[in-house]
Amino acid sequence: MANFDEELDASGLNCPLPILRAKKALGTLDSGKVLHIIATDPGSVKDFEAFAKQTGNELIESKEAGGKYEFLIKKA
Repeated sequence: MANFDEELDASGLNCPLPILRAKKALGTLDSGKVLHIIATDPGSVKDFEAFAKQTGNELIESKEAGGKYEFLIKKA
């Protein structure tokens, strides 16, 4: 997993909470900073892909390991 500036643990939260929390966290970051998100909702994979496209933020990485989904989103 690449370097990141802030981490958001959205484990145990179901859609749309991981996206809403990520949106709020990204709002506090400067442009170019990277947010690392941990989620347990399988639906979050498609959610974060769509979120990145809709908001113009870059989804740098998306991976799954042991029921945990991790995402790196770079703020536009």
